Amino acid sequence: MMSKSVKSATQPLGQRVAARWRPLALATATAVLSLAGWTHAQAESLVDLYQAAKGYDAAYLSAKAQADSVQYQVDQAYALLRPSLGLKASINRSHFESSIDIPPAYAGIYPSSTNATSKTGGLAAKMPLLNRADAAKVDQAEQSLEAAKADLTIAENDLAARLTQAYFDVLAAQDVLTTTQANKKALAEQLASAKRNFEVGNATITDTREAQARFDLASAQEIAATNDLQVKRIALDQLVGRKDVTPSPLLTPANLDALAPGQMDDWVAQTSASPVVRKAEVGLKVAKLEIDKAKAGNWPTLDAVANLSRTKIDSSTFQATTSSGTNASIGIELNMPLYAGGAIQNRVKEVLSLSDKAERDVDNAKRSVALATRQAFSGVQSGLAQVKAYEAAEASAKLALEATQLGYRVGVRINKDVLDAQTALSSTQKDLYKARYDVIVGSIKLKQAAGTLKPEDLVELNKLVAK
Repeated sequence: MMSKSVKSATQPLGQRVAARWRPLALATATAVLSLAGWTHAQAESLVDLYQAAKGYDAAYLSAKAQADSVQYQVDQAYALLRPSLGLKASINRSHFESSIDIPPAYAGIYPSSTNATSKTGGLAAKMPLLNRADAAKVDQAEQSLEAAKADLTIAENDLAARLTQAYFDVLAAQDVLTTTQANKKALAEQLASAKRNFEVGNATITDTREAQARFDLASAQEIAATNDLQVKRIALDQLVGRKDVTPSPLLTPANLDALAPGQMDDWVAQTSASPVVRKAEVGLKVAKLEIDKAKAGNWPTLDAVANLSRTKIDSSTFQATTSSGTNASIGIELNMPLYAGGAIQNRVKEVLSLSDKAERDVDNAKRSVALATRQAFSGVQSGLAQVKAYEAAEASAKLALEATQLGYRVGVRINKDVLDAQTALSSTQKDLYKARYDVIVGSIKLKQAAGTLKPEDLVELNKLVAK
């Protein structure tokens, strides 16, 4: 009886290949059908997804809540300059025991012990007239509000950049998968042709095995591309808080506009309005106000004060008595620090050093933003040039493939030449897609780096995708 291994070896090559790839082909077909279901879903624009992400992304919502809370801190600081009014109440019980011996004849008139209960209730008002430290705190709070606005702008820009990246990552993965599938289909046809030529004796088994190896590699690449698309979709879903988000595809042909302005120095000149730079500048202003606040420790404070109180006293002697009265006062209260153990002078020295640090932070922020802008500008400019080069390379690769296929049919080219030409075309198309999407995302990151990114830029970018 023939063993299973011998029987398998005697099967035709096509049957053995089909049996080996059947499980993998089934898995790939399932994934492709799943992706087909996704593509039938309603495509969503970049602007719509940005609005959805603003209501879901935890990092952005955290920054927004932080910015909202700062307004209340400003109101708290302003309360230092406003009048305050308080209610006071107290009750006291006292007992007095005399150490003097009272003659019996006077014991009824001058008792040796006395008990008294005092009850007091009243209002106390205070109005600051001069307090340089509190005035500096108010100015600092206002600057903190500006810093919070800058932080919120940074968070908005970061969300827009992350969404753009995730959005076009999905489109890029979809294009890679489509290209991989087309490449696999072309290699399958070449494999079938190689088998037919081998069966009739017009080709060697080497041609068939080379074609089979290329087909196997294309199948593996299809599985990897399918998985990559799934991963990219999950990332986009997580960002916007929806399931099975389907981005609108890129318009074909894709027309990528040149950068405006077109000079690097013009972009760097715009970085002065960057929220990163603004936040650092606010930090410097806060540090200088901290100097004023520290120096205010040597200044007097002046307050207008007013008090109104009502007191009732119940006294128990040989004859119980009750008395009550009202006390009202208004005046000016001055507090002048004379000596605090050197704390004020050392505090001034400390904040002067911190002010120097804040100045260096501003310089560092300006240089970092300028550097990031230059790098992003160069990346986009280089990407635009690469897109043009890859478009020309794609056209040339298509012509080369057609010529090689014709040469193969007439017998002047071999099977490996066709396989190489097909692989070169597929590789060039993948590089083209990557360069194209890198330019689109890079343009957003350039504006983010320069600090000029606005929601309207996503509206303009949305014109590159199908409606």
